[in-house]
Amino acid sequence: MPALLILITVGLNTLAQAFLKLGSGQSPLNVYLLGGISAYGLSTVFYVLVLGKFNLSIAYPIVIGLTVLSATTTGAYFLGEKVTAIQWLGIGLMLSGISAIAFGKIS
Repeated sequence: MPALLILITVGLNTLAQAFLKLGSGQSPLNVYLLGGISAYGLSTVFYVLVLGKFNLSIAYPIVIGLTVLSATTTGAYFLGEKVTAIQWLGIGLMLSGISAIAFGKIS
């Protein structure tokens, strides 16, 4: 159950990022911006639930790291953004560090 809360939080954060990107450069209030703001609101609610299950020192790096990975993947595959090999390497290194933090705290 706690892992599902993390995945929901990450999914909503990623959805919010994609909507905000789609809404940028348009009128100040558009459906994408409103969707992005709403998704962030919901993700905050789920993040609070995550914090009730995990220490902040574990929850924050995991949520942020997975959000960076999923937002980058969403940008590349759904928004057509170019992501270079060195950027993917950086994300991999970042996730390695976050894994070390999470597993170090658990053991």
